[in-house]
Amino acid sequence: MRHFTIFASRNDTGDVPGLIAEIFADGYKIDGGPGEYVVQQRKWFNKNKMVIRVASEDTDPDYFANNVPGMMGFYDRIPFEDEQLKRLVLTQISVINTMLAIETEKDYDEAYLTLFRGLLRGVDGIGFFPDGTLADHDGRIIVHPDGRSGNAEFRPRACTRKIRGEERVSAEGEQRKLATIAYLREMNIPWNEGLPQLPPLADLRFKSGEEIARRAVALLLVIQYACDVLQDEDLEQSRQFVTGMLDKYGVTAALTENEVELLQQEEPEHQDAVNISWQYEAYWALIWALGLVERLDFPSQACDCDFAIQAVSSCGSLEQFMERTAVRRPEEILDEADRIYRLHWACVNSRVKGESAPAGMNESIVMERRRALFWLIGCGDESWDHVRMDT
Repeated sequence: MRHFTIFASRNDTGDVPGLIAEIFADGYKIDGGPGEYVVQQRKWFNKNKMVIRVASEDTDPDYFANNVPGMMGFYDRIPFEDEQLKRLVLTQISVINTMLAIETEKDYDEAYLTLFRGLLRGVDGIGFFPDGTLADHDGRIIVHPDGRSGNAEFRPRACTRKIRGEERVSAEGEQRKLATIAYLREMNIPWNEGLPQLPPLADLRFKSGEEIARRAVALLLVIQYACDVLQDEDLEQSRQFVTGMLDKYGVTAALTENEVELLQQEEPEHQDAVNISWQYEAYWALIWALGLVERLDFPSQACDCDFAIQAVSSCGSLEQFMERTAVRRPEEILDEADRIYRLHWACVNSRVKGESAPAGMNESIVMERRRALFWLIGCGDESWDHVRMDT
Protein backbone atom coordinates (compact mmCIF):
# COMPACT_ATOMS: atom_id res chain seq x y z
CA MET A 1 0.00 0.00 0.00
CA ARG A 2 1.11 3.54 -0.68
CA HIS A 3 -1.47 5.56 1.25
CA PHE A 4 -2.21 5.98 4.93
CA THR A 5 -4.45 8.74 6.30
CA ILE A 6 -4.71 10.02 9.83
CA PHE A 7 -7.88 11.81 10.93
CA ALA A 8 -8.21 13.64 14.21
CA SER A 9 -10.27 16.11 16.19
CA ARG A 10 -7.97 18.93 17.34
CA ASN A 11 -8.24 22.52 18.46
CA ASP A 12 -5.32 23.47 16.18
CA THR A 13 -2.46 22.00 14.11
CA GLY A 14 0.32 24.25 15.38
CA ASP A 15 2.30 21.36 16.85
CA VAL A 16 2.12 19.13 13.75
CA PRO A 17 5.31 20.45 12.03
CA GLY A 18 7.31 19.81 15.20
CA LEU A 19 5.75 16.35 15.54
CA ILE A 20 6.73 15.43 11.97
CA ALA A 21 10.26 16.67 12.61
CA GLU A 22 10.45 14.60 15.80
CA ILE A 23 9.13 11.38 14.25
CA PHE A 24 11.45 11.59 11.24
CA ALA A 25 14.47 13.01 13.09
CA ASP A 26 16.79 10.04 12.46
CA GLY A 27 17.84 9.31 8.89
CA TYR A 28 15.34 11.53 7.08
CA LYS A 29 15.39 14.87 5.33
CA ILE A 30 12.25 17.00 5.52
CA ASP A 31 11.43 19.73 3.01
CA GLY A 32 8.40 21.92 2.47
CA GLY A 33 5.68 23.15 4.76
CA PRO A 34 3.37 24.41 6.02
CA GLY A 35 0.64 22.14 4.72
CA GLU A 36 2.84 19.80 2.67
CA TYR A 37 6.03 18.04 3.73
CA VAL A 38 8.32 15.92 1.58
CA VAL A 39 10.15 13.32 3.65
CA GLN A 40 13.11 11.56 2.06
CA GLN A 41 15.45 8.91 3.46
CA ARG A 42 19.10 9.94 3.50
CA LYS A 43 20.18 6.49 2.29
CA TRP A 44 21.62 6.13 -1.19
CA PHE A 45 19.56 3.09 -2.00
CA ASN A 46 16.06 1.80 -1.23
CA LYS A 47 14.73 5.31 -0.84
CA ASN A 48 10.97 5.65 -0.46
CA LYS A 49 10.00 9.30 -0.65
CA MET A 50 6.78 10.27 1.05
CA VAL A 51 4.57 13.33 1.01
CA ILE A 52 2.58 14.31 4.10
CA ARG A 53 -0.26 16.73 3.45
CA VAL A 54 -1.77 18.42 6.48
CA ALA A 55 -5.21 20.00 6.34
CA SER A 56 -7.76 21.27 8.83
CA GLU A 57 -11.22 22.77 8.71
CA ASP A 58 -9.53 26.16 8.92
CA THR A 59 -7.19 25.62 5.95
CA ASP A 60 -9.43 23.47 3.75
CA PRO A 61 -13.07 23.67 4.90
CA ASP A 62 -14.38 22.35 1.57
CA TYR A 63 -12.48 19.07 1.99
CA PHE A 64 -14.15 18.32 5.31
CA ALA A 65 -17.57 19.54 4.19
CA ASN A 66 -17.42 17.28 1.12
CA ASN A 67 -15.65 14.21 2.50
CA VAL A 68 -16.77 13.72 6.11
CA PRO A 69 -20.40 12.96 5.08
CA GLY A 70 -19.09 10.45 2.53
CA MET A 71 -16.92 8.80 5.15
CA MET A 72 -19.92 8.64 7.49
CA GLY A 73 -21.95 6.98 4.76
CA PHE A 74 -19.16 4.50 3.96
CA TYR A 75 -18.93 3.20 7.53
CA ASP A 76 -22.68 3.41 8.07
CA ARG A 77 -23.09 0.88 5.25
CA ILE A 78 -20.57 -1.59 6.69
CA PRO A 79 -22.34 -4.43 8.58
CA PHE A 80 -20.50 -4.06 11.91
CA GLU A 81 -20.69 -7.16 14.07
CA ASP A 82 -20.81 -4.80 17.05
CA GLU A 83 -23.50 -2.17 16.55
CA GLN A 84 -22.30 -0.12 19.50
CA LEU A 85 -18.82 0.05 17.97
CA LYS A 86 -20.42 1.36 14.79
CA ARG A 87 -22.04 4.18 16.73
CA LEU A 88 -18.70 5.04 18.33
CA VAL A 89 -16.95 5.11 14.95
CA LEU A 90 -19.64 7.32 13.42
CA THR A 91 -19.43 9.61 16.43
CA GLN A 92 -15.67 9.90 15.95
CA ILE A 93 -15.99 10.66 12.26
CA SER A 94 -18.60 13.34 12.98
CA VAL A 95 -16.05 15.42 14.95
CA ILE A 96 -13.06 15.05 12.59
CA ASN A 97 -11.47 18.38 11.70
CA THR A 98 -7.83 17.47 10.96
CA MET A 99 -6.18 15.26 8.35
CA LEU A 100 -2.65 14.04 7.70
CA ALA A 101 -2.62 12.30 4.29
CA ILE A 102 0.53 10.25 3.74
CA GLU A 103 1.50 9.04 0.28
CA THR A 104 4.64 6.98 -0.32
CA GLU A 105 6.45 6.55 -3.62
CA LYS A 106 6.65 2.79 -3.11
CA ASP A 107 4.67 0.36 -1.00
CA TYR A 108 5.47 0.97 2.64
CA ASP A 109 6.69 -1.74 5.00
CA GLU A 110 6.37 -2.37 8.74
CA ALA A 111 9.22 0.05 9.49
CA TYR A 112 7.31 2.86 7.83
CA LEU A 113 4.08 1.79 9.50
CA THR A 114 5.84 2.14 12.86
CA LEU A 115 6.64 5.75 11.97
CA PHE A 116 3.05 6.36 10.91
CA ARG A 117 1.89 5.01 14.27
CA GLY A 118 4.13 7.58 15.94
CA LEU A 119 2.30 10.34 14.07
CA LEU A 120 -1.01 8.70 14.91
CA ARG A 121 -0.24 8.74 18.63
CA GLY A 122 1.10 12.26 18.40
CA VAL A 123 -2.09 13.73 16.99
CA ASP A 124 -4.32 11.34 18.98
CA GLY A 125 -6.24 10.34 15.87
CA ILE A 126 -7.52 7.34 13.95
CA GLY A 127 -5.70 5.69 11.06
CA PHE A 128 -7.42 4.92 7.76
CA PHE A 129 -6.02 2.25 5.42
CA PRO A 130 -7.00 2.23 1.71
CA ASP A 131 -9.08 -0.95 2.17
CA GLY A 132 -11.22 0.73 4.85
CA THR A 133 -9.52 -0.75 7.92
CA LEU A 134 -9.55 1.69 10.84
CA ALA A 135 -6.88 1.82 13.56
CA ASP A 136 -6.97 3.61 16.90
CA HIS A 137 -4.40 6.11 18.22
CA ASP A 138 -2.10 3.24 19.22
CA GLY A 139 -2.35 1.55 15.83
CA ARG A 140 -4.63 -1.25 17.02
CA ILE A 141 -7.42 -2.28 14.69
CA ILE A 142 -10.84 -0.80 15.46
CA VAL A 143 -12.77 -2.47 12.66
CA HIS A 144 -12.00 -4.48 9.54
CA PRO A 145 -13.59 -3.65 6.15
CA ASP A 146 -16.04 -6.55 6.50
CA GLY A 147 -17.32 -5.26 9.85
CA ARG A 148 -15.33 -7.57 12.12
CA SER A 149 -14.16 -5.89 15.30
CA GLY A 150 -10.46 -5.47 15.95
CA ASN A 151 -8.61 -5.60 19.26
CA ALA A 152 -8.79 -1.88 20.05
CA GLU A 153 -10.76 -0.71 23.08
CA PHE A 154 -11.98 2.27 21.13
CA ARG A 155 -13.50 5.45 22.51
CA PRO A 156 -14.07 8.57 20.40
CA ARG A 157 -11.91 11.60 21.02
CA ALA A 158 -13.17 15.11 20.35
CA CYS A 159 -11.51 18.45 20.92
CA THR A 160 -13.38 21.10 22.89
CA ARG A 161 -13.67 23.19 19.74
CA LYS A 162 -15.73 20.46 18.01
CA ILE A 163 -17.78 19.59 21.06
CA ARG A 164 -18.69 23.14 21.91
CA GLY A 165 -18.25 24.70 18.48
CA GLU A 166 -18.57 28.45 18.60
CA GLU A 167 -20.69 28.16 21.70
CA ARG A 168 -22.88 31.15 22.28
CA VAL A 169 -23.65 31.55 25.95
CA SER A 170 -27.02 33.15 26.56
CA ALA A 171 -29.28 33.77 29.53
CA GLU A 172 -31.99 31.83 27.71
CA GLY A 173 -29.71 28.84 27.12
CA GLU A 174 -28.51 28.86 30.73
CA GLN A 175 -32.05 28.99 32.08
CA ARG A 176 -33.03 26.04 29.89
CA LYS A 177 -29.93 24.07 30.93
CA LEU A 178 -30.59 24.71 34.64
CA ALA A 179 -34.23 23.64 34.27
CA THR A 180 -33.11 20.35 32.75
CA ILE A 181 -30.54 19.81 35.50
CA ALA A 182 -33.26 20.38 38.11
CA TYR A 183 -35.32 17.68 36.38
CA LEU A 184 -32.34 15.29 36.34
CA ARG A 185 -31.64 15.94 40.00
CA GLU A 186 -35.26 15.14 40.86
CA MET A 187 -35.01 11.88 38.84
CA ASN A 188 -31.68 11.02 40.52
CA ILE A 189 -29.96 10.95 37.11
CA PRO A 190 -26.33 12.13 36.87
CA TRP A 191 -25.52 15.18 34.76
CA ASN A 192 -22.49 16.96 33.37
CA GLU A 193 -22.20 20.63 34.31
CA GLY A 194 -19.70 21.10 31.48
CA LEU A 195 -22.10 19.98 28.76
CA PRO A 196 -22.74 23.19 26.83
CA GLN A 197 -25.96 25.06 26.34
CA LEU A 198 -28.01 24.48 23.24
CA PRO A 199 -28.22 27.57 21.02
CA PRO A 200 -30.93 30.15 21.78
CA LEU A 201 -34.13 30.17 19.76
CA ALA A 202 -32.95 33.01 17.53
CA ASP A 203 -29.96 30.96 16.33
CA LEU A 204 -31.95 27.91 15.25
CA ARG A 205 -33.95 27.09 12.13
CA PHE A 206 -37.01 25.17 13.24
CA LYS A 207 -38.68 22.94 10.68
CA SER A 208 -42.07 24.02 9.38
CA GLY A 209 -45.23 22.02 9.98
CA GLU A 210 -45.18 20.79 6.38
CA GLU A 211 -41.52 19.73 6.59
CA ILE A 212 -42.26 17.76 9.75
CA ALA A 213 -45.36 16.16 8.28
CA ARG A 214 -43.57 15.07 5.10
CA ARG A 215 -40.64 13.66 7.06
CA ALA A 216 -42.96 11.81 9.44
CA VAL A 217 -45.08 10.17 6.71
CA ALA A 218 -42.08 9.20 4.58
CA LEU A 219 -40.27 7.78 7.61
CA LEU A 220 -43.27 5.75 8.79
CA LEU A 221 -43.67 4.15 5.36
CA VAL A 222 -40.00 3.18 5.12
CA ILE A 223 -40.15 1.80 8.66
CA GLN A 224 -42.93 -0.52 7.52
CA TYR A 225 -40.71 -1.77 4.70
CA ALA A 226 -37.78 -2.23 7.12
CA CYS A 227 -40.03 -4.32 9.39
CA ASP A 228 -41.05 -6.48 6.41
CA VAL A 229 -37.34 -7.02 5.64
CA LEU A 230 -36.75 -8.21 9.20
CA GLN A 231 -39.78 -10.51 9.08
CA ASP A 232 -38.82 -12.07 5.72
CA GLU A 233 -41.97 -10.87 4.00
CA ASP A 234 -42.45 -10.75 0.22
CA LEU A 235 -40.12 -7.80 -0.38
CA GLU A 236 -41.14 -7.06 -3.95
CA GLN A 237 -44.76 -6.80 -2.93
CA SER A 238 -43.81 -4.72 0.13
CA ARG A 239 -41.58 -2.44 -1.95
CA GLN A 240 -44.35 -1.83 -4.47
CA PHE A 241 -46.84 -1.08 -1.71
CA VAL A 242 -44.51 1.36 0.07
CA THR A 243 -43.42 3.18 -3.08
CA GLY A 244 -47.08 3.42 -4.09
CA MET A 245 -47.96 4.95 -0.72
CA LEU A 246 -45.03 7.37 -0.93
CA ASP A 247 -46.43 8.54 -4.27
CA LYS A 248 -49.97 8.70 -2.90
CA TYR A 249 -48.92 11.02 -0.07
CA GLY A 250 -46.46 12.89 -2.29
CA VAL A 251 -43.52 12.43 0.10
CA THR A 252 -40.97 10.51 -1.97
CA ALA A 253 -38.71 13.58 -2.01
CA ALA A 254 -38.68 13.55 1.81
CA LEU A 255 -36.77 10.24 1.92
CA THR A 256 -33.19 10.33 3.16
CA GLU A 257 -30.21 8.79 1.38
CA ASN A 258 -30.21 5.80 3.74
CA GLU A 259 -33.93 5.21 3.20
CA VAL A 260 -33.65 5.40 -0.58
CA GLU A 261 -30.75 2.97 -0.45
CA LEU A 262 -32.71 0.47 1.64
CA LEU A 263 -35.62 0.58 -0.81
CA GLN A 264 -33.29 0.11 -3.78
CA GLN A 265 -31.22 -2.76 -2.39
CA GLU A 266 -32.02 -5.99 -4.20
CA GLU A 267 -31.18 -7.92 -1.04
CA PRO A 268 -31.50 -5.42 1.81
CA GLU A 269 -28.87 -5.55 4.54
CA HIS A 270 -30.35 -6.84 7.78
CA GLN A 271 -28.56 -4.21 9.86
CA ASP A 272 -29.76 -1.38 7.63
CA ALA A 273 -33.31 -2.55 8.24
CA VAL A 274 -32.71 -2.78 12.00
CA ASN A 275 -31.35 0.77 12.08
CA ILE A 276 -34.38 2.19 10.30
CA SER A 277 -36.90 0.11 12.24
CA TRP A 278 -35.62 1.66 15.48
CA GLN A 279 -36.57 5.05 14.08
CA TYR A 280 -40.14 4.42 15.21
CA GLU A 281 -38.93 6.32 18.27
CA ALA A 282 -37.78 9.25 16.14
CA TYR A 283 -41.10 9.20 14.28
CA TRP A 284 -42.90 9.27 17.64
CA ALA A 285 -41.08 12.51 18.52
CA LEU A 286 -42.10 13.97 15.14
CA ILE A 287 -45.80 13.30 15.66
CA TRP A 288 -45.45 14.66 19.20
CA ALA A 289 -44.10 17.89 17.66
CA LEU A 290 -47.14 17.86 15.36
CA GLY A 291 -49.42 17.68 18.39
CA LEU A 292 -50.68 14.16 17.66
CA VAL A 293 -49.08 12.70 20.81
CA GLU A 294 -49.95 14.38 24.10
CA ARG A 295 -46.51 14.09 25.73
CA LEU A 296 -43.14 12.45 25.37
CA ASP A 297 -42.94 9.96 28.21
CA PHE A 298 -39.68 9.07 29.91
CA PRO A 299 -37.53 7.14 27.37
CA SER A 300 -37.71 3.73 29.00
CA GLN A 301 -40.55 2.05 27.06
CA ALA A 302 -41.08 1.67 23.32
CA CYS A 303 -43.69 3.84 21.69
CA ASP A 304 -47.22 2.70 20.76
CA CYS A 305 -46.62 1.35 17.24
CA ASP A 306 -50.31 0.74 16.53
CA PHE A 307 -51.17 4.35 17.31
CA ALA A 308 -48.13 5.50 15.33
CA ILE A 309 -49.37 3.70 12.22
CA GLN A 310 -52.99 4.76 12.69
CA ALA A 311 -51.97 8.43 12.82
CA VAL A 312 -51.14 8.26 9.11
CA SER A 313 -53.12 5.27 7.80
CA SER A 314 -56.41 6.88 8.88
CA CYS A 315 -55.73 9.77 6.50
CA GLY A 316 -56.27 9.54 2.77
CA SER A 317 -53.74 12.23 1.87
CA LEU A 318 -50.94 14.36 3.24
CA GLU A 319 -53.30 17.32 3.34
CA GLN A 320 -55.79 15.40 5.49
CA PHE A 321 -52.95 14.32 7.79
CA MET A 322 -51.76 17.92 8.14
CA GLU A 323 -55.26 19.15 8.93
CA ARG A 324 -55.13 17.08 12.13
CA THR A 325 -51.83 18.56 13.29
CA ALA A 326 -50.98 21.60 15.40
CA VAL A 327 -47.23 22.23 15.59
CA ARG A 328 -45.95 22.82 19.11
CA ARG A 329 -44.25 26.05 20.11
CA PRO A 330 -40.49 26.22 19.35
CA GLU A 331 -39.78 26.82 23.04
CA GLU A 332 -41.46 23.53 23.97
CA ILE A 333 -39.54 21.57 21.32
CA LEU A 334 -36.24 23.14 22.35
CA ASP A 335 -36.90 22.29 26.00
CA GLU A 336 -37.35 18.63 25.03
CA ALA A 337 -34.20 18.74 22.89
CA ASP A 338 -32.18 20.06 25.82
CA ARG A 339 -33.60 17.38 28.10
CA ILE A 340 -32.84 14.49 25.69
CA TYR A 341 -29.33 15.88 25.10
CA ARG A 342 -28.48 15.64 28.79
CA LEU A 343 -30.26 12.31 29.20
CA HIS A 344 -28.11 10.99 26.36
CA TRP A 345 -24.97 12.08 28.21
CA ALA A 346 -26.18 10.16 31.28
CA CYS A 347 -26.68 7.02 29.14
CA VAL A 348 -23.22 7.29 27.57
CA ASN A 349 -21.60 7.99 30.93
CA SER A 350 -23.15 4.85 32.42
CA ARG A 351 -22.23 2.71 29.42
CA VAL A 352 -18.59 3.81 29.55
CA LYS A 353 -18.54 2.77 33.21
CA GLY A 354 -20.06 -0.62 32.33
CA GLU A 355 -23.29 0.23 34.13
CA SER A 356 -26.92 0.13 33.07
CA ALA A 357 -28.50 3.36 31.89
CA PRO A 358 -29.92 5.29 34.87
CA ALA A 359 -33.61 5.20 35.78
CA GLY A 360 -34.23 2.34 33.36
CA MET A 361 -33.62 4.41 30.23
CA ASN A 362 -33.23 2.69 26.87
CA GLU A 363 -30.29 4.36 25.10
CA SER A 364 -31.58 3.42 21.65
CA ILE A 365 -34.85 5.24 22.36
CA VAL A 366 -32.89 8.23 23.65
CA MET A 367 -30.71 8.37 20.54
CA GLU A 368 -33.60 8.17 18.10
CA ARG A 369 -35.59 10.74 20.02
CA ARG A 370 -32.53 12.99 19.98
CA ARG A 371 -32.18 12.49 16.21
CA ALA A 372 -35.69 13.80 15.67
CA LEU A 373 -35.56 16.65 18.18
CA PHE A 374 -32.20 17.98 16.97
CA TRP A 375 -33.43 17.75 13.37
CA LEU A 376 -36.59 19.62 14.37
CA ILE A 377 -34.69 22.53 15.90
CA GLY A 378 -32.15 22.64 13.06
CA CYS A 379 -29.20 22.20 15.42
CA GLY A 380 -26.11 22.52 13.20
CA ASP A 381 -28.42 22.30 10.18
CA GLU A 382 -27.54 18.60 9.97
CA SER A 383 -29.39 16.19 7.71
CA TRP A 384 -31.54 13.46 9.24
CA ASP A 385 -29.02 10.68 8.53
CA HIS A 386 -26.13 12.67 10.01
CA VAL A 387 -27.41 14.27 13.20
CA ARG A 388 -24.39 14.25 15.49
CA MET A 389 -24.64 12.14 18.63
CA ASP A 390 -21.63 13.49 20.54
CA THR A 391 -22.04 14.18 24.24
